[in-house]
Amino acid sequence: MGNQNASLLALLVGQAEGQGADMATLRALIEEASEIGAERALAALGLKDDNARRDMDALRELLRAWRDAKKSAGQAVVSWAVRIVLALLVAGIAVRMGLLEMIRS
Repeated sequence: MGNQNASLLALLVGQAEGQGADMATLRALIEEASEIGAERALAALGLKDDNARRDMDALRELLRAWRDAKKSAGQAVVSWAVRIVLALLVAGIAVRMGLLEMIRS
């Protein structure tokens, strides 16, 4: 999509230049339109005020914390699963060797 937009923009600039507009004016017009479009996009996302930078930093920090928590939770689940498997293995060995019978007697 971005490549199509760039091609369309190049086509329009070429067409305007062919009709007598000078390149400096066209570039200034494109730059100004881009700036206005970016401001509109930021405003639509609620990121145009003075606190926007801090908000984005806070969101990044929150996302990083969420990823760390997910990673830690996954590691904890694996750790507990290994412990359970090892406990079952030890219990199975104890039953096979008759250790439970020795303990009962």
